[in-house]
Amino acid sequence: MARVDLNCDLGEGSGHDAQLMPLVTSANIACGAHAGDESTMRTALALARTHGVAAGAHPGFADREHFGRREIPVWPEEVYQLVLTQTRALQLLARELGVALTHVKPHGALYNLAARNTLLAEAVARAVYEVDPRLLLFGLAGSHLLSAGRACGLEVVSEVFADRSYEADGTLTPRGQPGAVIESEDKAAAQVLRLVREGRVRTAAGGEVAVEAGTVCLHGDGPRAVSFARRLRAELSAAGIEVRRPGP
Repeated sequence: MARVDLNCDLGEGSGHDAQLMPLVTSANIACGAHAGDESTMRTALALARTHGVAAGAHPGFADREHFGRREIPVWPEEVYQLVLTQTRALQLLARELGVALTHVKPHGALYNLAARNTLLAEAVARAVYEVDPRLLLFGLAGSHLLSAGRACGLEVVSEVFADRSYEADGTLTPRGQPGAVIESEDKAAAQVLRLVREGRVRTAAGGEVAVEAGTVCLHGDGPRAVSFARRLRAELSAAGIEVRRPGP
């Protein structure tokens, strides 16, 4: 049976966390930089514990004005410190609450930069390994982030996106370009089913590219996030695809 993880970026102030948590299998929790604070981290961790959802860190740039989605020139050592500090902060709270931290997924611009830049990818991987070498590293399918994680000795999870369009090289279409975000729920659901079943996706230019789908990202900050999550769970189940957190 085909299987896939459904992950969602939570603790970002969308107001949907309590409704989304039972519908996903992995939660990427904002660590107080691009969004969130100690209170939201505690709340998200407690929800993950209640619903048996894998809890992970979602470190990003400390740029709340642009929600961590603006690319900022940064040195590898700065990236290392960003990921190390934020992941450790969430790890400490998780231990207090009796929650085992399972993974790390960089946020927004940091994620995209690490996907393209080998040195930044290595910095992310080193930081994750330093926190706990047992943590999984989520990264864009086919990207430098996954290669760096493997080279560092981490187990990695190849991520695809439900509501984003793709370029011919397997990267995501930049958000500033038309069609970067897929607004149609029908189109997004169909894209996910094909990604999981066939490991392929149609590009923005009309071609196709092969990608590995170990986990699917559902963005939790959209107005229809909850209804789309419910629909996707139902369609995956109807297609005979098991939805479960990564691991054996």
